[in-house]
Amino acid sequence: MGGLEGGARYSSGGVVTGQAHTLALPENASAHGHRIDALLASSHFLEAVLAAVMLGWLVLAVWRFRNAPPTAVDGGTRRSRRWVMALALAAVGVVDGTLFVRSLGYLDEVLWNFGPPMKHPDTVRLELNAHQWAWEARYAGEDGHFGTADDVVTWNDVRVPVGVPVWVQLASTDVVHGFSLPNFRVKLDAVPGRVNQTWFQAAREGVWEVACYQHCGTSHYKMRGELTVMTPEAYAAWLREASRQAVQAYDAADAAAHWGWEWRAAP
Repeated sequence: MGGLEGGARYSSGGVVTGQAHTLALPENASAHGHRIDALLASSHFLEAVLAAVMLGWLVLAVWRFRNAPPTAVDGGTRRSRRWVMALALAAVGVVDGTLFVRSLGYLDEVLWNFGPPMKHPDTVRLELNAHQWAWEARYAGEDGHFGTADDVVTWNDVRVPVGVPVWVQLASTDVVHGFSLPNFRVKLDAVPGRVNQTWFQAAREGVWEVACYQHCGTSHYKMRGELTVMTPEAYAAWLREASRQAVQAYDAADAAAHWGWEWRAAP
């Protein structure tokens, strides 16, 4: 989730209207993003408790021994070393152990659980091709197959319906990129020669940022697109018209435009 500065400011419809300097997370537009936010909140709470305990311990030690003459420190007694080790292990176990267990739950139940997208009849399948310095998105047209004349290909423009799972398969043509949807708490590496997968589900309509979180070259700062969340009816109309136009503009000799791959089965 990275630094929590410079989050986007949104209008009531979710459209990006500018940049606001804030310590808060970007607005959550995902059906499952609240679980990531809860993990971060619990992490911050536990860290604050540890910081308060350590600071209090330090203040107590300074106050208790404020008039004591300086003495050589040999590491303390065996008993004190055991206490320190036990407290350190307990702190690590509580803080890191809690986050680890809850993170595994999110991975198993949401991020790596491709059951919901596969079972939903309206799941949107999306192939993303990352390259310096743009995002290309490919949708299967009305025939439902990738790599055919009616495929819809967009440039830095991703469109999805609200309330429907979006199954993303991601690759790169050149260097490692980082696909990031800050408002959906999604991050996934785009690696040359490999197809990675994830999924998300939008909870509201709006326009959100598609960012690259890996430094991918001199124009990395330009690698930014838009994710538009639409009503299912508006999305279906857009895809139908875009597919019709794709058939009319199809050029079999344009090899660069045929970068799509056969859809991969779920892991």
